Amino acid sequence: FDICVASTAILFLSPVLLAIALLIKITSKGPVLYSSERAGTNYKVFNFLKFRSMCVDADQSLDEYAHLNQYTENEEEPFFTKIQNDPRVTLIGKFIRKTSLDELPQLINVLKGDMSIIGNRPLPLYEAKQLTTDRNSQRFIAPAGLTGLWQVSKRGKKDMSVQERIDLDIEYAAKHSIMMDLKIVAKTLPAMIQE
Repeated sequence: FDICVASTAILFLSPVLLAIALLIKITSKGPVLYSSERAGTNYKVFNFLKFRSMCVDADQSLDEYAHLNQYTENEEEPFFTKIQNDPRVTLIGKFIRKTSLDELPQLINVLKGDMSIIGNRPLPLYEAKQLTTDRNSQRFIAPAGLTGLWQVSKRGKKDMSVQERIDLDIEYAAKHSIMMDLKIVAKTLPAMIQE
């Protein structure tokens, strides 16, 4: 399933992939693709690919914008980082992030066996290191995926708490099946356009 879907998608979307790559190259300095180490299934670390949607030094300036993190709760150290209206995002980056087109290079990760089409999102290592309790680490039992239960449930919504996101990942890890995956696939396209 993963190989067929990823191969077909790359073939049919190749004009879109080339157009995005050209727009990124023309409008901002730096590489077209962004690669970062992520923790996937069973904490396996791999190089996670995305179209670059931020300025080149975005990783170095993350601490500067930590106060904008939507997952900051009661001044505690947050598990996840999601910055609304992130000032590090480029003009093209805003569009490809809003439409989730920045995620398309992960089809290569699927072909390499790093990820599946459906699963829990692989996490940056600094986030994965915080989810090591017996309960929270259950999310890593599931396949790492391009889309999953939390993306089609409450993706991009400001009222999603850290615990809700972790609980959805744990629920998927405990219950995932081909039928559940097909339901998530059906809900993914409407969820791709974020508010």
